[in-house]
Amino acid sequence: MLIHLMQHGACLSKELDPHQPLSPVGREQVMKSARAARALGLRFELVVASPKVRSLQTAEIMAEHTGYPLPRIEVTDAVKAMAPVRTTLHFIMDYEGLDSIFIAGHLPSLGLLASEILTGGPNLDIAIENSGLMQINWNIATGQSGLNWSLTPAQLAEMKG
Repeated sequence: MLIHLMQHGACLSKELDPHQPLSPVGREQVMKSARAARALGLRFELVVASPKVRSLQTAEIMAEHTGYPLPRIEVTDAVKAMAPVRTTLHFIMDYEGLDSIFIAGHLPSLGLLASEILTGGPNLDIAIENSGLMQINWNIATGQSGLNWSLTPAQLAEMKG
């Protein structure tokens, strides 16, 4: 299974909006990353977001650019910022058999999730920038995994899509 992890785009401060939606800069970041995802030919069988507005907005933009139906976006607490890694892993394992999923999530949980899949624990300090995108290949049955690539928002913005 290919797992694509993206931290939501930059958001407004709580003082400006307590729901912290994507800021104009964050929306533009995600749009550039989504165009790059389309240029890479990425297609997802499942798109997942946390209940936070900024995560859902990020997932919607990625879905629109990659041909995923917006009504099928799965919103779950399993990818919230402080969700236990085991909760997120079990959520993903429920979809074993899919080829490709996308998760619009938060720090620190995305970094901890990537480390757990790649090393079996919190052994790696993995940072994912706002609108950065990482692809991990994980064979759930065997436990084998590998990092295919990790692209920063700046790298994604350079790609023409």
